[in-house]
This record gives sequence, C-alpha cells and structure tokens, in this order.
Amino acid sequence: MKQKPTLEVVKPNFGNSFTYLQFDSEHVNKDIMWHYHPELELVYVKGGSGRRQIGSHVSYYTDSTLILIGSNLPHCGFTDRLSENKNETVLQMREDFLGSEFFKSPEMVRIRNLFDRAKGGIAFRGETKRIVGAKLEELGNQPEFSRLIHVLEILHLLSNSDEFRILNAEGYSLEASVKDNDRISVVFNYVKQHYKEDISLHDIAELASMTIPSFCRYFKKMTSKTFTQFVNEYRLVHASKLLAEKPMTITEVCFESGFNNFSHFSKTFKAFTGHSPSEYRKQLKTILN
Repeated sequence: MKQKPTLEVVKPNFGNSFTYLQFDSEHVNKDIMWHYHPELELVYVKGGSGRRQIGSHVSYYTDSTLILIGSNLPHCGFTDRLSENKNETVLQMREDFLGSEFFKSPEMVRIRNLFDRAKGGIAFRGETKRIVGAKLEELGNQPEFSRLIHVLEILHLLSNSDEFRILNAEGYSLEASVKDNDRISVVFNYVKQHYKEDISLHDIAELASMTIPSFCRYFKKMTSKTFTQFVNEYRLVHASKLLAEKPMTITEVCFESGFNNFSHFSKTFKAFTGHSPSEYRKQLKTILN
C-alpha cells in the first residue's frame, strides 16, 4: 500500500502564537510518519533511544535528543512504543510568529541565523541539551506571557550555543515545490515500510512515476545521496539500534536489517560507523556501563 505524504496542519495553542505539546506513555505522539509543515519544530525527547530521520539524514540516538527542524523540512516522529522514552516535548512556531518585522531587528540577528541553519536540521548536545530540555519541559507550567518570554530565552540560548551539529550539512532542497515534497515523501515512506525487503530501482522509480535514470538524477539532486546509499544508511541505523538493544547475534541483526549478505553488511557497517558490528556493540556497552 502506498503511504501518502502528510502535510501537517499546526494550530497554535489557545492564547499563544505557537504550539506547545507534551507526550508520555499515557499520551502518545501518534504523528510518527513522514511529514512536513511550515512551522519550525523544536523537539526534546527525554531518556530512551530511537531513530532520527530528518531530510536525507538518518541516525540513532541514545539517552535523549534535542533537535531543531526548519520550515518544510520533512521528518519522522522520534518515539514509538519501543523507544522507552520518559516523555517528549514539542514546540512549533512559524518564523514570523511574532510578526513579520520582529526578527528583523538587530537584536534578533543570531536567532535569524539559527532559523537559517535549521533548514538542514540541528541536533544539540551537552549542557545545551540538558538546560534547554529542562526549560522546554517547564513551559507547560508557565502562564501565557511568561511562556512567550521563555520561548525567546530558549531561542537565545540555542542561537548562542556551539554544542550542535547540522544534520543535512549541504542543506536539503525539499522546498522546490509541493509536487517534489509529495514525490520524495512517497519514496521515503516506502523505504521506511519496506527496508527489510529487496527494493529494486525499477519498483521505486515506478512508484515515483519516473524512468530509472530520471529517478536516480532526481533523488541525488534532492538528497545529495544515491538511492542505494540512502536505503543502506536506513538499514545500518536500524542495525545499530538492534546491536545496542536486542540480544541478537550479529548474523541475525544483519538479516533483520534488510541485508542479505553478511560480508557486505560488516564492510558497510564499518564504513558507516568506523567500527565492525562486534566492536560497535562492545564499545556501546562500555559507554552505557
């Protein structure tokens, strides 16, 4: 079944110019499929682990994550029932949520630069992740005006931090048109659902209503990666999650992640992470201990 791409309609909370959401085991974030929206999104996932798929970037996080996602940058949800997260806090706002002129003032230049960097998706670490994560969680207890001041303080902290990594370093050209958004979203959703199977270029090009050569050029232009690279990275991130969390043999991890050749899996995994699967598992256990 073809998964239609989702344009999420974000409505500000009553009495606010932005949207603030909190999720936990009793109130689960159901918006986990591939989607995009004009609003920037700041997400703090406390504890647990999971997969980050933002633009053409795929990675695996442990022990919380703090991410700023730019306007119209497609992404998947970061938690599910297997993630074992304590909670997830989401802040969504348009770039002009305080008016078209507010962020053009000289005092806002760093925040404007932050919004610009967010077009590639930003992951924060260290003290920034800890401090901003806590401030995000506290927003739920603030009255309207105080909440707005705290949002600006959070943006100020992020804009002055050097503890970050841009996830799509060369940017992500999904803003070209709605048609491009829809087409690439269909492809990404298909990979998300079928990465354990053999995905042929013929099938995926047909899904995108393109010839194979046209699709290959299109996908490389949109993501700066070949389609094979993208699928392999998705499988490798899943493999790293299994190695970290499941008592499976490395051979079982290989086939469960969609690889059908163990030698190819080991070689590709080492090229991707810098470690063999067994070294990766051993190193992660050492870090966690």
